[in-house]
Amino acid sequence: MNYPEIKLLIDGQWVASEKSIAVINPATEAVVGHIPHASAADIANAIAGAARGLRVWKRMAPAERAAILLKAAQLMRAREARIAHATVLEQGKSLAAAAFEVRRAAAILEWDANQGLRQYGQVVPLGPELRCMVRREPIGVVAGFAPWNAPIGSPMRKIAAALSAGCALILKPAEETPAGAFHIAQALVDAGLPPGVLNVLFGDPGEISRTLVESDGVRMLTFTGSVAVGRQLAQMAAARLKPCLLELGGHAPVIVCADADPVAVARLAVRAKANNTGQICVSPTRFLVAENIFEAFVQAFAEQARAVACGDGLAPDTHIGPLTNARRRQDIERLVDDARTRGARVLCGGERPPGKGYFYPLTVLADVPEGAQVLREEPFGPIAIINRFAQLDDAIAQANALNVGLAAYAFSNNADVQERLAAEIEAGSLAINTFTVSSAETPFGGIKDSGFGREGGAHSLDAYTVIKSVMQASHAQVLA
Repeated sequence: MNYPEIKLLIDGQWVASEKSIAVINPATEAVVGHIPHASAADIANAIAGAARGLRVWKRMAPAERAAILLKAAQLMRAREARIAHATVLEQGKSLAAAAFEVRRAAAILEWDANQGLRQYGQVVPLGPELRCMVRREPIGVVAGFAPWNAPIGSPMRKIAAALSAGCALILKPAEETPAGAFHIAQALVDAGLPPGVLNVLFGDPGEISRTLVESDGVRMLTFTGSVAVGRQLAQMAAARLKPCLLELGGHAPVIVCADADPVAVARLAVRAKANNTGQICVSPTRFLVAENIFEAFVQAFAEQARAVACGDGLAPDTHIGPLTNARRRQDIERLVDDARTRGARVLCGGERPPGKGYFYPLTVLADVPEGAQVLREEPFGPIAIINRFAQLDDAIAQANALNVGLAAYAFSNNADVQERLAAEIEAGSLAINTFTVSSAETPFGGIKDSGFGREGGAHSLDAYTVIKSVMQASHAQVLA
């Protein structure tokens, strides 16, 4: 299976360009393909095409829209091997993890497609001859921006919800990992999506984002990525009174209480930390472990982490692939070196392996002092920080100390403790006795600097709709 020949999707047409951007395999540092660079004319054509597509799409019956989306989900499942292979080549995760991401994306599309059938309105009786109909209508053309770390799942969150709500979408995926969005778009086109309903652009992120935000033809923004970029987009959108749905960074704490099984939790934790080489916004990172089980947890965690196989995602025994780009590895090295200099114990990892590829092993830092940068800055990579706590009050305070609040985890078998954690942990999603924090059926998003709005669950389409009130009298009323 070769890497796909990727093109722009503009108003139902696959478009190439003279200028292109190389796609790099992070395991080999070799060029695996190229993507077209959208021109100013391409961006303008996408905006115009989306306006035309919106007029057609929003007038279709919800069941007609759902049928197209569900057919696309079936095509995604049938093409799983091809899509997963391309994802490994461009992003580095293991083949098994990439295949799982394809299935998860298909499930998101299926969930949102069916949610589109349940966008009910209301009738409010105001008197014997007067009623108000409350309607939910698509907000219009949406600009979506997706990151490189989940190149199938993250674009699908935006595509599935926007299209299921009856909107048209102009999507700018990450240039490092374009194949996931390209394959989703291809499945939708093959399923019969009308021209212009979905447009996919690659190129200069600054130029594309500025043009889309400033365009009167775009009514909403949805973005997944860093806090810094999310803040910039929100400021640009606010100046034009455009709503945003933002899912931004995190720095997930994990509270391991005194009654938890330290060995069992450590083994689960290593698997969760290794997922996607730690390049997930909900990756468990700041482990806060009760003092009485601290040494047992640290020993079990480090032992399990040393056994994690690091290599090319296409190799069958690989558990942790390369980081997606050289910048990420440089940031990881900087954070590890700073923590080591300040006195943290490096229990495993902590050194770049020789040879090609942006590899960095799963690294465990214990007893990390308060001033270390890694305690404040999201590493977004294979670093696990393990510190101890004496009282639950201290653990909760440490967990809530940062300005981000996307995901958090806790392990305890005590019902009272679980209830207290659920009430006091500041995060958009809290997982107790599990490392699963999101699914197609559940809402997901952050608080504080981790953004606002929710993707998934029963309200997955809400952000993409506006509420219209229609007052209706039984006959013309004459004022007395």
